[in-house]
This record gives sequence, structure tokens and C-alpha cells, in this order.
Amino acid sequence: MSSETATPKIWTAGTLTYTRKGIAKLFWWLLWGDFAWSMRERAVVFVAALMVKRFGASDFLYSLLVISFPNFTNIFLMPIVSYLSDRHRGRLGRRIPFLLFTTPFVVVGLLGLGLSPQLGEWLWRLLGPERFDLNLAMLIVFGVFWVLLDFGVTLTTTIFMALSNDVVPQPLIGRFFALFRAVSLICAMVFNIWLLGWAKTHGPVIFLCLGVLYAVGLYSICLFVKEGEYPPPPPDSGGNPLRAAQQYLVDCFSMPYYRWVIGAYVLSVASVVPLNTYILFCAEHYGMGVENFGKINGLVFLLAFFMSYPCGMLADRFHPLRVGIVLMAGMAVLLTAGGLCIHNALTLGIVYVSQAIVIMAFNTVMASYGQRLFPKEVFAQFYSALMIIQSLATVVIAPVVGKYLDLTGSHYSHTFVIGGGLACCGLAALCYVLKQYKKYGGDVDYRPPLPASYCRKEAAEEK
Repeated sequence: MSSETATPKIWTAGTLTYTRKGIAKLFWWLLWGDFAWSMRERAVVFVAALMVKRFGASDFLYSLLVISFPNFTNIFLMPIVSYLSDRHRGRLGRRIPFLLFTTPFVVVGLLGLGLSPQLGEWLWRLLGPERFDLNLAMLIVFGVFWVLLDFGVTLTTTIFMALSNDVVPQPLIGRFFALFRAVSLICAMVFNIWLLGWAKTHGPVIFLCLGVLYAVGLYSICLFVKEGEYPPPPPDSGGNPLRAAQQYLVDCFSMPYYRWVIGAYVLSVASVVPLNTYILFCAEHYGMGVENFGKINGLVFLLAFFMSYPCGMLADRFHPLRVGIVLMAGMAVLLTAGGLCIHNALTLGIVYVSQAIVIMAFNTVMASYGQRLFPKEVFAQFYSALMIIQSLATVVIAPVVGKYLDLTGSHYSHTFVIGGGLACCGLAALCYVLKQYKKYGGDVDYRPPLPASYCRKEAAEEK
């Protein structure tokens, strides 16, 4: 027998190298941070919706405050933080310093939301009960801390995704984001089955617990995940904010290919914005009830959890674009036809569960969409551009649908049909992106085109 031992498997991500043990540690800390992130993401909107409704907000006001405002701020804040992060070089890397800075805003926002009933009552007494409405005082306090929370979350979203893209080896990126999605689905399942029923009466306590969990999870990433060395940064604007904004817009939106890449994704995920924004109210309208909806939703997330790793393998094997096209075709049919069939709690449950399984599979498959199509050198910029357009779409869609519902008597089944139309548009755009992807090398030799400013920098260095 040979005494030689097998060479251990090594993965690389830039200057970082990992053994199997190193990959396991990396995945553990990133996924632990993702657990804290996802619990906040899955719980906050539902709990906030029930709280603002308790404070007397209409569908339109709810959509403006809870849905549209956070997406509106994304448009301005994401480009700034992604532009700065891509160009930062420091002892802790180019992503960790920004996580250290932004996490306290999220934590204070969550804790403040948890205390908003008490603080709102204090404000009401301070201003005078005879001159000021108690619900309005609570809404004002809620709004202040919601803005603070939104500020931190907006700044963190792009950085968190860019950090994963920097430190996870490319051959494992599809499976990593499948696990990423699996953790998110576990959080959704836990919240919907065990916590959503308590959200009406214990919303503040849920916010307080989320604040503590988020602080522990995100600072664990900052302590235990290490970044490697990066090549010299892309050319900057010399400190001129107007030139920086111009360069950002030119880099991200001047090439038609990336406009289609971004537009196709945004149209596809926007297909569920009308439905997801008002699904709690839809469940109550058709007699399902919030608690029953939570249990059904939890079972859907359980199914999606078991689907997540196979979906990641399909994305690695066939590419997210191809699998995403098949799934978006299913969404177009389910949303359009299903919305026309809903008339009671049973039909709502059947249609909702069917489309939820398909869109969750789509989200898992497409989790590595940007990583597979955008240039790695300036990934954070392009990913933030995608998020900006997605936010802009949500800013427009949510209140428009909300106003439509207010004017037409809250026919919540119409949100499915509206989503079906968006899904059809997303499907057509994804097919066009696949055609362009093949022109740039496809599966064999894909080379994402670089922005003109970056190409000029590389040409100058070669001279």
C-alpha cells in the first residue's frame, strides 16, 4: 500500500485559500449572521404592518410608510455605500468596516420600534392629550425609529451580499446562496408558525428580541470572517460627489446588456410585490385569519427549505437564467389564472401555496444571478444598481396598488392578476438576457463586459 496521503482539497477566493475545515468555518459564521439578518427581514414587515394598522393607518398610508419609504431611500443611499466600499482599502478589508458602522443604526431602530407604544404615550402626554391624538403620537415615534432602521438596513444590504461574493469561492457560490436561502426559509418558517400569531399582541417584544439577535449575529461576522487582499481600486472621482454620481450612473447603466440584466430581474421579483404587500389583509378579507395564514405559510417555507439545496445545484448545473425562465413561466400562469379563481379561504390557500412554492424556488435559483452576470471587480456597484431599480419599482407599485384597492373596495384577489402581468414581462426579459449571455461567451467562456472607466484604467496600467 502507498504511504502517500491524498492532497487536501483547496478552494480559493482572490488571495484567500480554504481547506474543507476553513470552508465549514466560513459558511458557519456567514450563515449565523444570515440567520440574524433573515429573522429581522422576515419578521419586521409583518409585525410593523399589524402595529401601524393598530395605530389606525389606511392601506395607502401603510404602503407609503412601511413599504415605499424604505425602498425610496435605497435609491439614494445604496449607490453611495457601494461606490465607497468598492474603492475602500483598509486593514479590515473593504466590507467589514461598513458593517461595523451600519449595524448600530439597525439595532437602535429595532429597539426603538419595540418601545414605540410607551414612547408614543409619553409624547402624547407631553404635547397634551386634549390637543393631540394618541395613535398619531405612536405613529410619529414609530416613523422616527422606522427611518433609523431603514437607514441602517439600506446601507448594510449591498455590503452583506458583496462580502459574501468576495470571500466565498466561485465554484461554491451557487450552493452557498442556496444555504443562504435555506437559512432565510427556516427563519420564515419559525416566524410564521410560532411567532406571527403573537405579533398582534406582542409586536414590541418581538422587535426588542430582534434587536439583540441582530447585534450578536452581525458583529459575529465582523469578528470571525476575514477578507483577503484586493487589487487596486477602480478610478475614483477625486472627491467630487457630482462626478462620483455621474461615474456611478455611467458605469452601471450605460451598457444595454446590464440594463436588461437588471430590468429582467426586477420585473420578475416585482411580480409578487402586489400580493406580498397586502397578503395579511387578503387573508383576513377571505376569512383565513392571520394565525391560520401563518401556519400555512410556515409549511410552505418548510417545503421550500427542503427544495433549497437541490435548487442551488440546479443553478450551478444549468445556470440561474435557464432555471429561472422555467419557474417564471410557471409564476405567470399561476398568478394570472389563480387570481381569477379566488373567492374564499380555500381557493386563496390553494393559489397562494402554489405560487409561493414556485417563487421561493425562483428566489433560491436566482440568489447567485448577480454573482454570475456582473463583473466581480465592481460587483457592489452593479448589485446596488439592481437594488435601486428594484426599490424604485416597489416605491411605485405598492402605493399605486394600495390606492387602487382603496378606490375599488379592497378586492385583494386583484393583486394576483396584477402580479401575473408583471411575471409575463419578467419572463420575456429573462429570455432576452439569456440570448445576450450566450453572446458574451455563455457557459464555456463568459466574460462580463467592464465599464469603460475601468477599461481605461487597465489600459493605462498596461502602458
